[in-house]
Amino acid sequence: MVETKIKVEGMSCGHCKMHVTEAISGVAGVSSVDVDLDKGEAKVSYDENATDIDAIKKAVNDSGYKA
Repeated sequence: MVETKIKVEGMSCGHCKMHVTEAISGVAGVSSVDVDLDKGEAKVSYDENATDIDAIKKAVNDSGYKA
């Protein structure tokens, strides 16, 4: 397991936080997500054999936010 933090731009409310959490959680191999709205970042734990940071960032970007 790898744990990393990703900066996420464009979040302004609880709905944004929920949307980003769902987007990252939907990536195969992600085991946990903790989005901090105030800091504008997401702490993600994932299996590096199943996914990578680029796939996680793509999920964020595809959901309308900027990683």
